[in-house]
Amino acid sequence: MNAAADSGPLAGLRVIDLGQVYLGPYCGLMFALMGAEVIKVEPPGGDSIRGIAGGRENPAAMMLNSSKQSVTLDLGSKDGRTALLALADTADVLIENFRPGTMEKLGLGRETLCARNPRLVMGSGKGYAEDSAFRDAAAMDFPIQALSGLMSVTGFADGPPVKCGAAITDFLGGIHLFGGIMAALHVRGTTGRGDFVQIAMQDVAHHALASNISSFLLAPDGFTDRAGNGQAVLKVAPYDLFPARDGQVAIMCLNDRHWQQLTRAMGRRDLADDPELAEGPARCARRAEVDGWVSEWTSCHTRDDIFAALSAAHVPGAPVRTIGEVVSDEDMRARGMIRDLPHPELGTVPVPGLPIRFAGHAQAAPEPAPAAGADTARILTALNRGRPSAQSKDNN
Repeated sequence: MNAAADSGPLAGLRVIDLGQVYLGPYCGLMFALMGAEVIKVEPPGGDSIRGIAGGRENPAAMMLNSSKQSVTLDLGSKDGRTALLALADTADVLIENFRPGTMEKLGLGRETLCARNPRLVMGSGKGYAEDSAFRDAAAMDFPIQALSGLMSVTGFADGPPVKCGAAITDFLGGIHLFGGIMAALHVRGTTGRGDFVQIAMQDVAHHALASNISSFLLAPDGFTDRAGNGQAVLKVAPYDLFPARDGQVAIMCLNDRHWQQLTRAMGRRDLADDPELAEGPARCARRAEVDGWVSEWTSCHTRDDIFAALSAAHVPGAPVRTIGEVVSDEDMRARGMIRDLPHPELGTVPVPGLPIRFAGHAQAAPEPAPAAGADTARILTALNRGRPSAQSKDNN
């Protein structure tokens, strides 16, 4: 059981998490870390993400399913579907991100579930919207990045499109689905009735392109799809990665004030006082020189020293860190954003904490993710004993 369930802001909610891979499970994780009782329903053998690591348990499954309970059900069988319906009858929220039509084929679609439990908020995450021309296309993060345009703006101008290294559309989808469900729960507090909430990964990815689309609209003839680590259209410089003694640092001067602050931090008053470099377009016209001056400075210092200097000067910038450095970050760990949790096969797994803070609730520590089906017997036995149904709840 989730120790945060008695004190988190979503304590008292019961969430059935049918999510698979990343999108649905991440939405469920937000509920779990905020105190809701989240029951992860998996097929026998577990969610497919568990086995992606070549026969070993996948650490990603541990990260996304912390603080949840796990029930395994064969939804292809009558008994499995009956058990799922009974669980949904007791729930406030049900999350799913199956392929379009899957829930309906199983007899577990919106009309069935919401007719049985009118207070249920059902959240559905898909690759493409229900009314999209691409509705039935197979979708995961990689093809969504391609079709949405995210890939076209990632990479260098002289190279091909490149996907973002993180599964960004899955997690954008998960958090948008969480927000939509919370809005529906808010309305339910007035109407007493649930709702059907839908998001599409294509649609949420489009929102992330705001700056790129803005650049295209401002200068369609001069727009560069891919600008590497630079800026596609806006006349700002420096804006790139620069060499340090022990790696690289990202530095951006989004406005002329940043340039003044950077050059003073570099000890180059001559550059700060040069009127020919005072404005962004002029610096862009001499980008090679500008970047060269910055590189001369950064190459003499470590990433940490540069970061400290940039922070003191109020210039946006940071070290380029490796994944190994990130998971061992002392600051993230001190703030509870990374916690090592035990796993019987993997030893310890660096599990992320909740990235949302509440003044009225203490930060809840995530608990180890359950093995597939670890809670099946206990939860189904409680159902058979007549756990109070969702219809009788008055929370939210």
